[in-house]
Amino acid sequence: MAVRTAVVVGAGIGGLAVAGALARSGWQVTLLEQADRVRPEPTAVVLWPNGVRALRALGLGAGLDAVATPLPDGGIRRPDGHWLVQPRATPPERTPVVVHQEDLHDAFVAGLGDRVDLRTGVTVRTVRTGGNGRPWVGDGHQQHEADLIVAADGVESVIRRQLAPEAGVVASGSATWRAVIPWYRAPRIPADQPLGGEILGAGYRFVSASLGDRGSAGGTARGGVYWVATAAGAPRPEPAETQLGLLRRWFAGWPAPVDALLAATEPADLVQQEVRELRPLPRQYAFRSGPGGVVLLGDAAHAMPPHLGQGACLAFEDAATLQSLLREARLPDAVTGYDRTRRPRVAAVVRQTRRMSAVLQTRGRLALRARDAALGPITTRLLGSAASSAAQWRPPASSA
Repeated sequence: MAVRTAVVVGAGIGGLAVAGALARSGWQVTLLEQADRVRPEPTAVVLWPNGVRALRALGLGAGLDAVATPLPDGGIRRPDGHWLVQPRATPPERTPVVVHQEDLHDAFVAGLGDRVDLRTGVTVRTVRTGGNGRPWVGDGHQQHEADLIVAADGVESVIRRQLAPEAGVVASGSATWRAVIPWYRAPRIPADQPLGGEILGAGYRFVSASLGDRGSAGGTARGGVYWVATAAGAPRPEPAETQLGLLRRWFAGWPAPVDALLAATEPADLVQQEVRELRPLPRQYAFRSGPGGVVLLGDAAHAMPPHLGQGACLAFEDAATLQSLLREARLPDAVTGYDRTRRPRVAAVVRQTRRMSAVLQTRGRLALRARDAALGPITTRLLGSAASSAAQWRPPASSA
């Protein structure tokens, strides 16, 4: 029996995860990356139970367990310290984890094996599907043909733009700054001050979490304190030092430990990102071509605001779903099944995310008062629905 072949475009966490999973299933995989080096961001990522379950289905559970730290519910406060949503006890099966992206990247790279041919410095410019032939992508010099093409090339996906041009990339009206403060620079937070949780103001948001325990590696080889700040408006063009000064001014007077964390942050720690999303979503996530086809994965398929922390989780769901269908069905049927399975799932999560985005972006004194008065019930419902959705998700073969 001939070895099945795949080309994965994009070596981010979604591309690495699916490339390794296909290789461990016996596929010969070519992984194409535009950058000259495969290098993760020096920040962290929160994985909800669906993302954790997807990684276990992909055979990456052991690597994740070695580097992840449980993230208890820290509640939501206003900038004046008043509780909008009190912290709640969360069952283990609904508790998310936080993991340093460099640790996660190392685990994924270790799982690639010798069936993955990683090629860097390759910019894919063209994709061809249709007819009786296998799909292929081209970089202007060479065509890479395979039974299956996986487009994991991010929000600006060239492959999606050609196959699903109706999906446009739009700015969500805000930017985020993320950083990990290593333990040797992290401030000591008094026991009576919550380190985790979320603080929500008028167009501003601050979230923090601990990566392991001070004084030891804890759950991660790269311990410290992870924080994310969100502010309404466009990304800032100034140098990182100026951006950090702006953040300290914008969040001055917010409840502890915000001031202390920003004071301990250095400009080199900052990673700024404009929040962008796909509107509308693609009408298809998979395209048959001869005996195989092309599928969209991760941000290439469903980039969305980060307010429910589901971006990476959905990418891992995509990979686990694809792997499961490829094991259970012929390749053309698996391609069709991927589209049929993923579109309603993604649409439901995107709706939840957009509802939360509307809540978080409230501006104006009266609107803020109304939001804060209703935030407890609204947020509890939204987060409860999102948590239930995350806790209940299973790869297709596991849900039968």
